Amino acid sequence: MRSLGVVAACAAVTMMGGLVVSGCATKDESSTPAPDTGTPTADRQQTEEQGEEPQGGRSETADGERDDLVSFKIDNRSQAGFEDIWVTWTIRNRSSEKSTYTWEWEAVGPDGTRLYNSTEIATDVQPGQTATGESPTTLKTSNVKINVTEFDRSKSW
Repeated sequence: MRSLGVVAACAAVTMMGGLVVSGCATKDESSTPAPDTGTPTADRQQTEEQGEEPQGGRSETADGERDDLVSFKIDNRSQAGFEDIWVTWTIRNRSSEKSTYTWEWEAVGPDGTRLYNSTEIATDVQPGQTATGESPTTLKTSNVKINVTEFDRSKSW
């Protein structure tokens, strides 16, 4: 029983440390839609050639760290009238350093009302490595648009 408390305390300290470190990065207050299955790097390259700002009004970082969020979507697992809506994500570390990712997101209903928001974290992703994850939500519908409101990659030690 004591070891369970130690594990929980270590997990809480690790998560808070990641949030503190991510808070040191420059904040971008704009939001962007979650990635789709297209090719964001090619799309960004085309808009740069045309001199246009990327979709969502957000300027990308020099190394395109936002492109590391390959997939972020709603997964409706509801059955027999019980809501069970999760978010699933895939991160691919395209940098040359072991990295930790944190991102904030919101779920917006068809009428523009924010129904849910949360923060996700992926730690110690090696260069070239792909990490996947999922988190439960309290959403009552999957008919929402997901916006990533902040995204940070930091070097893992």
